[in-house]
Amino acid sequence: MLNILIVEDDITIRELLNYNLKNTYKIFEASSAEEALELCDDHSIHLILLDWMLPEMSGLSFLRTIKKQKENLNIPVIFVTAKEEEADKITGFNSGADDYITKPFSHKELLARVEAVLKRSYPNLFFNKLSYDDVELHLKTHRVYRNGNQIKLSPKEYELLLYFMSNPKLVFSREQLLDKVWGLESDIEIRTVDVHIRRLRKAINIKNSREIIRTIRSTGYSLD
Repeated sequence: MLNILIVEDDITIRELLNYNLKNTYKIFEASSAEEALELCDDHSIHLILLDWMLPEMSGLSFLRTIKKQKENLNIPVIFVTAKEEEADKITGFNSGADDYITKPFSHKELLARVEAVLKRSYPNLFFNKLSYDDVELHLKTHRVYRNGNQIKLSPKEYELLLYFMSNPKLVFSREQLLDKVWGLESDIEIRTVDVHIRRLRKAINIKNSREIIRTIRSTGYSLD
């Protein structure tokens, strides 16, 4: 399920957006830009619905901030705002917004625009398959192939590969991978990540294939 972050200080509108989307997507909510930045750091967010007029840091400033962050710059953003002047829309698009919805909005328009942006941003997810280099991960069957050969993975190895293939070329620390794949389970040690990375590499590095999971010294790992 894709994760959508709603950044809106008006609780009525925030609840309305949540109600319209919760049956299809996993929803996170923030009432301020500062709270939204924390959620982006703590979770894998696939789309942000962003109000412009937020307290303290504006939605526009928030957008410009995440577009400067390597780990968040590729998250698509849709403005949902009462600012309807053409100049505002142009400013939003020039700052990195992927779409612009003016309030009030209809349920059907919201769903259509959200789905359209997600399909443009994550086309593989809508075709039930992720591909990177010569590796294919089939989302419905949980099967993995490399150069046409099926690879057998444990559930956690599959989840690790899924996370890497959903975020290629980004560098993740062991702590981030532990949080994203295992969740906040206090009894899991950090070295568990290294053990599963080693097993995943052994499984997918078939004959005549290149190493695609790179170790970044003193930092973590990346699919590269």
